[in-house]
Amino acid sequence: METIDQIKNETISVTDWIITFLITAIPLVNIIMLFVWSFGGNTPLTKRNWAKATLIIMAIAILISIVFGSLILSQFSDSFTDEMMYSPEY
Repeated sequence: METIDQIKNETISVTDWIITFLITAIPLVNIIMLFVWSFGGNTPLTKRNWAKATLIIMAIAILISIVFGSLILSQFSDSFTDEMMYSPEY
């Protein structure tokens, strides 16, 4: 029987990494599994660190998307308002 230290320091095989990447390709399942791998007790240290880094990168990407998306939407709304104000039809 393996101890917790042995599980934390075990090497992850290429097959396990391929399965990991396939799981992270499934929407919603990827987020759940990243949290399980990040904060689960029986996950090897390398996979745990990778999952934490992936969650951080995803959070940064979502924040950047929200900022740029709101900027783009505000530009569209400004141009739409300007067209309505200066259009002879209205």
